[in-house]
Amino acid sequence: MIRNTEIAENIASILLDIKAIKLSPKNPFTWASGLRSPIYCDNRIALSFPDKRTYIKEQIVTTIKKNFTEVEVIAGVATAGIPQGALVADMLGLPFVYVRSSTKSHGMTNKIEGKIEKGQRVVVIEDLVSTGKSSLDAVDALRAVDADVMGMVAIFTYGLDIAVDNFESKECDLIALSDYNAMISKAVSEKYVSFEDERSLLEWRKNPKKWSDSLTG
Repeated sequence: MIRNTEIAENIASILLDIKAIKLSPKNPFTWASGLRSPIYCDNRIALSFPDKRTYIKEQIVTTIKKNFTEVEVIAGVATAGIPQGALVADMLGLPFVYVRSSTKSHGMTNKIEGKIEKGQRVVVIEDLVSTGKSSLDAVDALRAVDADVMGMVAIFTYGLDIAVDNFESKECDLIALSDYNAMISKAVSEKYVSFEDERSLLEWRKNPKKWSDSLTG
């Protein structure tokens, strides 16, 4: 994972400011998996702020131009990666497709919506990477139709070890504009959380399941 520190902190500051990232170590959130977490992230909120949306789009485009110069198609991961991907594809003047979380149950039973040719070089756009499972499901779907997946660009990643391992096992490069470390740094410096809360947030990052289990154990 490669990142620009200044951009990572700028993105983290934006997401905290618009409450796309919410931090609550003392009253944690419950994820769909049942895991308790001190952080909740929904970067779709940035779409409602034109200046923030534009900044994020421009940084994704810059990242793609720098790292994936031969890209031919932009693919968004459903659902949150669809609008971001479409914005990026439009700015780059490239075709856009998106990958469903599951195969459509009627009609053409597509999992990939849009036109993609065998061998086309694709960059995948994702909103958030947690474990990486759903993101990499999209990569698998694209590879199944013989697309050449060059890599993935995400707005934010928790940087969990399991995600790092998952991306390595699939041999897929991930570049995130911002990550958990940059977010913690900005959250403390901008007083979104106390130093005591910082310790709790760092403990969660080391072992989310252990942190979650300690609340009920």
